[in-house]
Amino acid sequence: MNEVKEALRNVEQNYKLFLQQQFTFIGALQHTRENAHDMIRPVASISQVQSYMDHHCNNSTDRRILNMFLNICNDLSKLCHKLETVHSGNNITNGILERCKLLLSHSNDLSTIRAKYPHDVVNHLSCDEAKNHYGGVVSLIPIVLDCMKEWVTHTEKLPRHLLYNVSGGSAISEKRAPRDAPARAAISQTPHSVHIEAQISTSNRDEVQGSEHVRKKNLNDTENHSGKLKSPWKPPGRHT
Repeated sequence: MNEVKEALRNVEQNYKLFLQQQFTFIGALQHTRENAHDMIRPVASISQVQSYMDHHCNNSTDRRILNMFLNICNDLSKLCHKLETVHSGNNITNGILERCKLLLSHSNDLSTIRAKYPHDVVNHLSCDEAKNHYGGVVSLIPIVLDCMKEWVTHTEKLPRHLLYNVSGGSAISEKRAPRDAPARAAISQTPHSVHIEAQISTSNRDEVQGSEHVRKKNLNDTENHSGKLKSPWKPPGRHT
């Protein structure tokens, strides 16, 4: 989930840079539409912008800003697929993802969508531009970003065991860590325990050997003492 949030923040930063150049973007669309002799229909899909850049773009400034728009859309599409790997989904989050994927489809008709407050991208257009030409294409990115933020909000309320880990299993490792901790502690303490056990074993062996030595010594002393007190008895003999 942290990786998803970080990726989303990166896309937002790129979009802020793009937003500062909205007039340049509209100018590039105007130029390429003129070159394509396509001044009647609205700019209504990502594939249309791609076609303008590939076949009707005559200067580097227009190409740069059109390419920036397409790159942000591509990053959002990748992020949308990454969201699916984070958790299995429920009705709410799956619905949000489906909407994102539909909006980011290259052939999807964007002409009727409009970004609402607090977004003001449509307000920066003239009434004719907003209604008939560019209102949908400038609304695409902020609407998708709002959907992805909503997805994150709903997903963070889910139980942790329903979440997968995008980075490849570190969340699973974290869950297993408490169970593995005693085993690791036992392993780390094994040399010390063995050392203590060896000391105890050596001490016990020395104690046994010392007790055996004392027992033998006491036995010998008892035998020697008994020998001095109880000398062999000799009957009194006759004196001749």
